[in-house]
Amino acid sequence: MDDVRNRRIVLAARPQGRPVPSDFRIEEVPAPTPREGEILLQVLTLSLDPYMRGRMDAAKSYAAPVEVGGVMEGGTVAKVVASRHPGFAPGEIVLSHSGWQTYALSDGTGLRKLDPAQAPVSTALGVLGMPGFTAYAGLLAIGRPKPGETVVVAAASGPVGSAVGQIARIKGARAVGIVGGADKLAFVRDELGFDAVVDHRAPDLPGQLHGACPEGIDIYFENVGGAVWDAVFPLLNTFARIPVCGLIAQYSEAGPFPGPDRLPLMMRQVLTKSFTLRGFIQREFADQRPAFYRDMAGWIADGRVRYREDVVDGLEAAPQAFIGMLEGRNFGKLLVRVSAG
Repeated sequence: MDDVRNRRIVLAARPQGRPVPSDFRIEEVPAPTPREGEILLQVLTLSLDPYMRGRMDAAKSYAAPVEVGGVMEGGTVAKVVASRHPGFAPGEIVLSHSGWQTYALSDGTGLRKLDPAQAPVSTALGVLGMPGFTAYAGLLAIGRPKPGETVVVAAASGPVGSAVGQIARIKGARAVGIVGGADKLAFVRDELGFDAVVDHRAPDLPGQLHGACPEGIDIYFENVGGAVWDAVFPLLNTFARIPVCGLIAQYSEAGPFPGPDRLPLMMRQVLTKSFTLRGFIQREFADQRPAFYRDMAGWIADGRVRYREDVVDGLEAAPQAFIGMLEGRNFGKLLVRVSAG
């Protein structure tokens, strides 16, 4: 494979606050050659997700950080182009974790074969992949929605939030979405069928959210934090459940955070109103994946779950698209079309 070049994007520097283009560097090296038991993958589609911001920092977390000079992490859909592994043949399409590059080696661990005849393979990175499973596991295992309850989710036009609201409705709950912008509001209300939607850019977000949740909030699926959390918190009912899967509004904040220390007030409310506040990483619920694949595929097939993808072209577009996602500029599941295969 010496005549085939692998383009890759590496972490050039750890961000100081919000990432900037100079924190990334594109390199070109010879594509690797598979040895016995290995597969060479050509990346077709790269997923961009908020968790990647945490991987750029050196701080201790639930997963090791990307080293400076290392290839940026990311889920991918890839094609097997060469194989010395008995379980994989050239031409097969797989879900992998190949990162921000055009070619990658694998020993087969963690790969999942995809059938393009069953669903568009890009959905393995979105509604039928990690974001969809995050919504499914967090809402059903921690939120436990009951008919008639009110479920609120921010970033409701994104891959996690959109799935949360639609699953909530399937389970008989009211779904209230929080979005940024009139186009996203219309999509969540008219296309996804949420019961109510509010715009977090509105000058009176707390008032609008109160109007959308006249009987309070029973489940708040937290993936944003910041001002949205401030608007939600006073409306939480006794025994409210709060699955926490992300805090995108705070990922680039180094602290100390401005304003008074509100932790004592929050903890008092957690105690006196018997909240369940539970952070989670989707892989903690791996035993539920078979049920997720079955249920979500069925809901998509019968039209009860819809999804939207936001696709940009070319690996070199990934850094700017990623930065934009952290600022809320994407509309739907953000994907990079790396190669036509």
